[in-house]
Amino acid sequence: MATMMKAAVFVEKNRIEVVDKPIPDVGPNDALIRITTTTICGTDVHILKGEYPVAKGLTIGHEPVGVIEKLGNAVQGYTEGQRVIAGAICPNFNSYAAQDGAPSQDGSYLIPQGLCGCHGFKATAGWRFGNLIDGTQAEYVLVPDAQANLAPIPDGLSDEQVLMCPDIMSTGFKGAENANIRIGDTVVVFAQGPIGLCATAGARLLGASTIIAVDGNDHRLDIAKKMGADLTLNFKNCDVVDEIMKITGGRGVDSSIEALGTQSTFEAALRVLKPGGTLSSLGVYSSDLTIPLSAFAAGLGDHRINTALCPGGKERMRRLMNVVASGRIDLGLMVTHQFKLDDIVAAYELFANQRDGVLKVAIKP
Repeated sequence: MATMMKAAVFVEKNRIEVVDKPIPDVGPNDALIRITTTTICGTDVHILKGEYPVAKGLTIGHEPVGVIEKLGNAVQGYTEGQRVIAGAICPNFNSYAAQDGAPSQDGSYLIPQGLCGCHGFKATAGWRFGNLIDGTQAEYVLVPDAQANLAPIPDGLSDEQVLMCPDIMSTGFKGAENANIRIGDTVVVFAQGPIGLCATAGARLLGASTIIAVDGNDHRLDIAKKMGADLTLNFKNCDVVDEIMKITGGRGVDSSIEALGTQSTFEAALRVLKPGGTLSSLGVYSSDLTIPLSAFAAGLGDHRINTALCPGGKERMRRLMNVVASGRIDLGLMVTHQFKLDDIVAAYELFANQRDGVLKVAIKP
């Protein structure tokens, strides 16, 4: 077996390059995965732009689809050569947070300003790939706590069909799950990027009868309809808050899902809520949020605001792949471009600038 591999690493702000790195050694609880497909996430763009700090030389990426190359001697129930995925969040389930019902927060702590070179705090939680350890935009990735995190890919599913499961699908569905959706509810999803589209699909699966998708891109709004949206609003053409209040007869929506991470979308998601409604926040925010007094009903509106980090672990991945295998949704529609690992710099440029109708790119080592 070769000893070196290609990997996309963070060099400095606005610079990610493909370099040669040693193939990781496999410890007793690890698995070495040969990556067959991975992708670029919006969080990776935050890293590229220097908005989220990681160590220089770290391999980026957190969405692995591949084949088991080598297993640690303590890992049972898997075989080398088996097709697998692992969640972007890879908990070991030993922490207080994991055993208290929040496995995505496994090992969660905050690094104070100055210790990580960032402004404010860096939340680490259970996100290790491309954050605390080398990630997936490489020919190989080392999966820690492999027995807790590897999920076999069902026969008949392609890499592209399961590529959304490690992060985008898990995150979007968690946004819908956190929105307290009941059968017959009206739900609005702000932003129809990949996570917002998955939140739209998740709201439909949970029983919402009216789903309103909001975005400024008509192409994405068309895809939202395929994912389950009943109504679409382009914020460039209307006052979204006014339109939603008209649609609901002044009642407001039962749930709103914010999938972008800006003050304006967060505030709009709060303003359209009914009394007692739930705002489910999925966006990664890069500055302080302000909660307007009127939108928050001065704290008297019985509103709930839930935040989420993508759930990981093999059981979560198994369930998500079951949804894909059932044919209830087709997330392969979201893979709009393919690149070789050698061309990942061009893929970042395309994805970060949202050119050519891109939703997600498949990176093939």
